[in-house]
Amino acid sequence: MRIAAVDDDPLQLEFYARVLDTQGHGFHGFANGAELRRQWRRETFDLLIVDWQLPDASGPELVAELRAQSGAAMPILFVTHRDSEADIVEGLARGADDYMTKPVRVGELTARITALLRRAWPAPAQETLNLGRYRFLTTQRVLQLDGQPLALTGREYDLALLLFSNLGRLLSRDHLREAVWGHSAEVISRTLDTHVSRLRQLLDLQPAGGLVITAVYGIGYRLEQVAADTPSAR
Repeated sequence: MRIAAVDDDPLQLEFYARVLDTQGHGFHGFANGAELRRQWRRETFDLLIVDWQLPDASGPELVAELRAQSGAAMPILFVTHRDSEADIVEGLARGADDYMTKPVRVGELTARITALLRRAWPAPAQETLNLGRYRFLTTQRVLQLDGQPLALTGREYDLALLLFSNLGRLLSRDHLREAVWGHSAEVISRTLDTHVSRLRQLLDLQPAGGLVITAVYGIGYRLEQVAADTPSAR
């Protein structure tokens, strides 16, 4: 998963980076609200960790702002020194999903993050994922179209499964690259575009079929359902 944190303490951000790396998550740290806001306009994350007191913003106000922009799906976790009942109530009322106090214990942090991610982005409970003409056999890593298996490379399959598992959700370019190629992989932008273009052709994703991959300029891609007469964005 792709996790962001905003905290003006560099040691705290380093701590998050180490802990989340051991859990296999990608981590993006920000020192203040302005840095996070700039990236928020063109990036997507699976979970956000927020400190209460930032040099340029109030944590609760920032959470309320970002919650209004992102909707209810993405979990937000407050991690702060403030531990009064009134603070906890305010943090949750502003849109946070959970609340932890510093100093942070590794086991508790990973348990809370795991629970929040599981609720927000549940893994398919079944060995198949079905959507219209498409059927993913996840254990065999096979995608069928109209009952026939498609000849996909490993990364084409991973990209297709990611998009279908997030139907209707805009995923940033970096989000897609990290999820499919890995957090440390050097992947040029054109590589992602080429894979998306191939999926459109191989999966016959066009308005007549009711599913299209829409490109959102400067941000990323989204798989969405459309009416049969809706033109596809390319």
